Amino acid sequence: MKPAHSKRPISTLRHWLDNESASGIALMIAAALALIVANSPLSGSYFQLLESKLGPMSVLHWINDALMAIFFMLVGLEIKREFLDGQLASWSNRALPGIAAAGGVIVPALIFAAFNWSNPETLRGWAIPSATDIAFALGVLSLLGPRVPTSLKVFLATLAILDDLAAVAIIAVFYTADISTLYLIGAIGVFIVMLAMNKIGVMRLTPYIILAIGLWYLVLQSGVHATVAGVLAALTIPIKPALGRPDDMSSPLHTLEHALAKWVGFVIVPIFGFANAGVSFAGMSPSILGDSLTLGIALGLFAGKQLGVFGAAWLAIRSGIATKPMGASWTQLYGVSLLCGIGFTMSLFIGLLSFESDLLHSETKIGVLLGSLFSAVCGYILLRISTRDRAGK
Repeated sequence: MKPAHSKRPISTLRHWLDNESASGIALMIAAALALIVANSPLSGSYFQLLESKLGPMSVLHWINDALMAIFFMLVGLEIKREFLDGQLASWSNRALPGIAAAGGVIVPALIFAAFNWSNPETLRGWAIPSATDIAFALGVLSLLGPRVPTSLKVFLATLAILDDLAAVAIIAVFYTADISTLYLIGAIGVFIVMLAMNKIGVMRLTPYIILAIGLWYLVLQSGVHATVAGVLAALTIPIKPALGRPDDMSSPLHTLEHALAKWVGFVIVPIFGFANAGVSFAGMSPSILGDSLTLGIALGLFAGKQLGVFGAAWLAIRSGIATKPMGASWTQLYGVSLLCGIGFTMSLFIGLLSFESDLLHSETKIGVLLGSLFSAVCGYILLRISTRDRAGK
């Protein structure tokens, strides 16, 4: 057994793969529990708790604006690490998941727009079906064990990370409220200070964490969504060069990433799922399933993701721009494309930013749950019956 100091640092992405995405299973349980509670005698207490004030914000706002900023910080750390020292470090590794991710963002948005074009209010949610939930998707994939080649697990995780990057950009550009110039200037100032700290070699995490809290407050007050602060702060955390390797075990980024990983995977994301997946079906007409918003989201996730991801991947591979994941068949690649339609966490989050109406929030949740459920079940079944000996066909 090799000594611990000789091991290469393991990123959160690899940690998820090695632990078979246990956090995704935790998220599934939290979402199911939310639906059960929201439709039980505890329903009133559940919604009352989420709406109750805790200081200047409601419990739900603390979860969505503060806890999710930590989630986005972890996303930012993972994106930075993977671009410098992981599956996104070279063009050859970025090509297939990058092209597939682009198709998986564009096609679902087009399908959603086709259903909601005549309604400017619901059209605002065009980005809802464009994201893949990395924890949920890898959680489903982990249930298949060795039936799925590791190359496909890496492809899915890398694609989901790029999806997250696209979602962060979309939130920053399209889901920003009225801007407060003073607070925005203050946020930019703090961000520049953090970048300068990185540049001059400040390696202690404490100053970055303190300034990150200040950055979060300023971004929250500026009108830009507060979770963007998490990503910006993550980009300033240094990776320490050492012995010709991109980073070592003492890297501040590595240290913070692994300090946050379990808290985010097993506490923050399940809390978010429990707080946001609960939708009460009491008094709800079945006709809501045929509403343009519900259909646009459900079909955007289920049909749009599989068509966009697999179609773009097929074109990239056939044209010679990229190569098919090693040991994977076309059927398995299509099955993973289906799993990309699991848009739970990020889709719900964008839905909350898109609308203020409780009815539209309910339709959003139903659309996300339906699209994600169909994608998960169909993807799992297809991958379950697929065999490795068809690889290369």
